[in-house]
Parts: sequence; structure tokens; C-alpha cells
Amino acid sequence: MAYSIRSFTDSDLEFSTGELTGALGDSITVLPLLVALAATTSVSLPHVLVGFGVFQIVWGLYYGMPLSVEPMKALIGLAIVGSLSYPELAAAGLLAGGVLLAVGQLGLVGRLQTIVGEPVIRGVQFAVSLLLLEAAVGLSSGNLPVAAAGIAIVGLLAIVGYRQASVLFVLGLGSVAAVATAGIPAPQLPDPVLFPAGTPSLSGAALEGTVAQLGMTVGNAAIATALLCGDLYDRNISADTLSTSMGVTCLAAIPFGGVPMCHGSGGLAGKYAFGARTGGANVLLGVGYLALALVATGALLAAFPLSVLGVLLVVVALELARAAVSPVDGHRGLAVVVGVGVAGLAINVGVAFVLGTVAFWLVSRLE
Repeated sequence: MAYSIRSFTDSDLEFSTGELTGALGDSITVLPLLVALAATTSVSLPHVLVGFGVFQIVWGLYYGMPLSVEPMKALIGLAIVGSLSYPELAAAGLLAGGVLLAVGQLGLVGRLQTIVGEPVIRGVQFAVSLLLLEAAVGLSSGNLPVAAAGIAIVGLLAIVGYRQASVLFVLGLGSVAAVATAGIPAPQLPDPVLFPAGTPSLSGAALEGTVAQLGMTVGNAAIATALLCGDLYDRNISADTLSTSMGVTCLAAIPFGGVPMCHGSGGLAGKYAFGARTGGANVLLGVGYLALALVATGALLAAFPLSVLGVLLVVVALELARAAVSPVDGHRGLAVVVGVGVAGLAINVGVAFVLGTVAFWLVSRLE
């Protein structure tokens, strides 16, 4: 049975089984990254979940379609591997939000994309996947038998056709283990304070991460998502409009303990693949995030097995690497992607982004 209401854009919002499964499709990469971030930094997971819950609902109602709300993966990945502290992450997110709001209002998103080049953007994605894989190995090494069992479960589910759902299954197993250790926490509202995990601190690392993230966001979260809105949902939503809403999200959420968020094309495709067709999926997922925020205590997070977290990061890293490499055409483009990725792992993502942009410009002149 399906129920429907109207969104702010006068589109139908349905609440059906398809919307519910579509909502789960968007959480496949979001939840593992948020749990990993909370386990490795000072971020407050309840506050982060509130931010995701609120803006899933806001943009679902505003756009009237299952628009994705995801973490900014370059910045989140850098924080997970220790290259950014939470105060630096918050500063980078505020800076990125301000830039996205400005370029969206000025209609500059398309021009930025032509300057950077898609292989460089894909290279940043590949770099983040390598960094996450490196962190995953470190986390998994604490309990190799448990990590091996987790990888085996993921592999088995992938073989029988549940590759994406395997992440949620392993996350569920880790959560059960955490509850068995710490018990079921009493629901508790997060404190409504400004910057609960630390005052933003702008540093060189935060600036480098912001530059790299903006390259990814312009290409993957603005332009690619705008195209996908038309391809999958027959909706004409401009990249500049999406850039504006991402800027608003970051600037509004981060002061209250949130993290940098964007509209990812992968999350939108995931929602569609799992059956979401309206913004009702966002409302359902937002309510789910808000419910999780009530019980995501520090004790429960501390009890989550780090080796299982390593397994989750392996899966997320491999999926991010696949998304980075598979759309690239030609040996030269692939060389730029791999070069940026390796440079990001060996040096840092910001330097790799700049070097990749220069390399892409030189390569394009040779064609």
C-alpha cells in the first residue's frame, strides 16, 4: 500500500515499499563512512545523524524527488585517515559551502568543470579510495579472523547478487556485536549547542582538502547529478541550483555539529535502483537517521568492532575506486586518474589535485 502527499514543488511524495528500499539504497555508503568518522575523530555521531536526517527531509520535500544527501567523500576520507582533525573538517566544510553557494548563485558551476577536467575529478575519487583502503587495512589488522569472516560474508552475498546490500548486512552484524557489549542505550536528544565537537580551524591541510573536494563536488555532485535528474526522473534541475542547495546545507548543518554534505549522483542512482521514485524516500530515510541519532551513544560506538569497521571501509573504498575508473575513456585519461590517485596517497590529495589539473591541461593540448 502506498500513501502520498504533495511536496513544495507540487510533486507527489509517496510512502511505499519501493520508497523504503530506495531509502536504504542511499544509506549503503553513508552509514559506514559516518560510523568510521565518529570512531576515528572527535565528531559527535548523534549531531551528524541529525544533520543528515533534517536535510534528507528538507530536500526531499523541496525537490519532490529522491535527491541524495551524502558526505563529501574527499573531506570525510581525509578526516578518517587522520589528515584532517574535526575542527579542520568543519572549517573546510564551511569554506566549501560558501564557495558552492556563491558559484551556484553566479551560475559558474559549468565553467569550473571545464577548467578542471573529469579525469582529475575521478583521480581525486581514486585517491580517496586508496586512502580509505589503507585505513581499512590498519583497522582490520586488530582482529584478522573477524575481518576475514566479514570479507567472506561480503564476498558470498556479492556472488549471490546482493553486493550492495552486503554493506548494510555487515554493518548490522557490527551493531549487534556493539549492543551485545554495551547494551541497548536509552534514547537521548543531542545537545543543541554550536560546534559540539570543536571550533573550526582553517589550516593548510583544510584548504588543500577543500580545493580537492570542490573538484569532486562540481563534477559528481552538481553536474553529474543534474544530468541524472533528467535521465532517471525527467526533471530539469540545473547544476547551479544543486550547488546552491549544497552550499546552504553545509553552512546550516556544520555549526550544529554536522559534517560537509553534498548531492551525490551515486546516491541518487542507488535510490533509483532500489525503487525510489519520489521525495518520500528522503522523508523515510530522514526519519530513520533522526531515530538513530537518539541511540547513537559514545558507549555504543566504542563497542563497535574496529575490524568490522575495516571491512566496511574496504567495501566502500573498492566501490569508490570502481566508480572513479570505470567511466574513464582512453589511456591518457586513465593515466591521469591513476596518477592523481597515487600522488594523493603518496603526498596529499590537494597537491595531487593541482598536479593533475596541470597534467590534464598538458595532455589535452597533445590531443
